[in-house]
Amino acid sequence: MPKYTSFTPPKAIKLKDKSIDFSTAIVMGILNLTSDSFFDGGKYNNEHAIITQVQLMLDEGATIIDIGAQSSRPGASSISAEEEIRRLEPIIKLLKDSFSNIIISIDTFSAKVAACCVRAGADIINDISAGELDNEMIDTIAKLQVPYIIMHMQGKPDTMQNNPTYSNVSKEILDYFANKIELLQSKGIEQIIIDPGFGFGKTIAHNYQLLNNLDTFQKFGIPVLAGTSRKSMIYKLLEQDPSAAINGTTVTNTIALLNGANILRVHDVKQAQECIKITTFAKK
Repeated sequence: MPKYTSFTPPKAIKLKDKSIDFSTAIVMGILNLTSDSFFDGGKYNNEHAIITQVQLMLDEGATIIDIGAQSSRPGASSISAEEEIRRLEPIIKLLKDSFSNIIISIDTFSAKVAACCVRAGADIINDISAGELDNEMIDTIAKLQVPYIIMHMQGKPDTMQNNPTYSNVSKEILDYFANKIELLQSKGIEQIIIDPGFGFGKTIAHNYQLLNNLDTFQKFGIPVLAGTSRKSMIYKLLEQDPSAAINGTTVTNTIALLNGANILRVHDVKQAQECIKITTFAKK
């Protein structure tokens, strides 16, 4: 059960010209440019729709906008790095021109995409594979010197949900991050955020074990991201579909916050901000 513990906030994450403070949790708003995302695929396929959605998320309190151009749902079709760049670069430039203080994260596991997007103005790289799917990624991040979000995933996106197996899911992922953080720091990468990877090579039971033990990841003293928004761990348990999973998402976000999450990655920013406001007040 949530422990209502007061956690020591991790150090701020430094960007090129600003920093992100974690004295209270923050929200990362999701902008999918894919046509086949599990929830909002195809909704943001023109500049007007993109600007409108990003304006809404910023107005509702998003600190970071996380942009993805390649779906990572099981069975999704993959695209080339060149196609990913073609989709992402103009949107980064559009958003940087439209919103002067916007912080953009790019959801990619490709080193080539990461480098191109940072040159175009992106601030953070969010890698679902933590460097496992592109052996040039970690060295690229070391050169770019931008904050790096590393996520745990068992297997690859197309096969990760076939038969995920752990002896102790929380301990194994804790050990995984200990090794990854040591590797990254040996390469001179200090601006690190960890994401346990809800739904990525985990059963429903694994996901809730992780959620209940999220506080254990505070041991590293770096920000912890929780991304449960509208995922199958919610809608399958409740026998719904993703469009009906907002209430379940609020519940999982609340549990994550009570167990020390520093960043909520969500489709619905307003509701996530309300979770943060209430849980912050409740823990005083």
